[in-house]
Amino acid sequence: MSAIKRFDHVGITVSDLDAVTRFFTGLGLELQGPPMAMEGDFLDAVCGIPDARTTVVMLQAPGGGTGVELSSFERPAPGPGRPDAMANELGIRSIAFEVTGLEEMVSRLTADGYRLDGGVGEYEDQWRMAYVRGPEGIIVALAERLG
Repeated sequence: MSAIKRFDHVGITVSDLDAVTRFFTGLGLELQGPPMAMEGDFLDAVCGIPDARTTVVMLQAPGGGTGVELSSFERPAPGPGRPDAMANELGIRSIAFEVTGLEEMVSRLTADGYRLDGGVGEYEDQWRMAYVRGPEGIIVALAERLG
C-alpha cells in the first residue's frame, strides 16, 4: 500500500533567485548545497514543459525538517504571477516558520525594505504572528509561541 513518508519540501518559482535566496537565508534558513542547473529528460517529464531549463536552490531550517526549493526558469521564460495576491486568493499564499524574537525579526525585515501585509497579531495568548511580504510578493508567516 502506498503511503506518504514525510513532508519533504515546498517549491517556489522565482524570477530573481539570488535576491530570494538572500531573503530566506537572512531569515535563518541554510543552503543545502550550491545552486543546481537542471535540464533534460527528467525535468521535462516531471514539470511537463519540453526543453525546460531551471536553476534550483534547496534551503532548510537549522536542524532539518521540511525544505524550501527555490527554482528560477531560464527556459521557457517564467509566466506572469500575482506578486500582490492577498491571503484570500486561491492557491498557496504563504509559507510559515516558527521563530523566536518575532518583533526583532519584523523590525529587521521592515528596515531592509520588506513590509507587513497587516500587523502583528496575537492569538489567545498562545501565538504572536505576522505576514511579511518578501521579494516577488512571497508571503512569509512568522509565528512565535508565547509562554
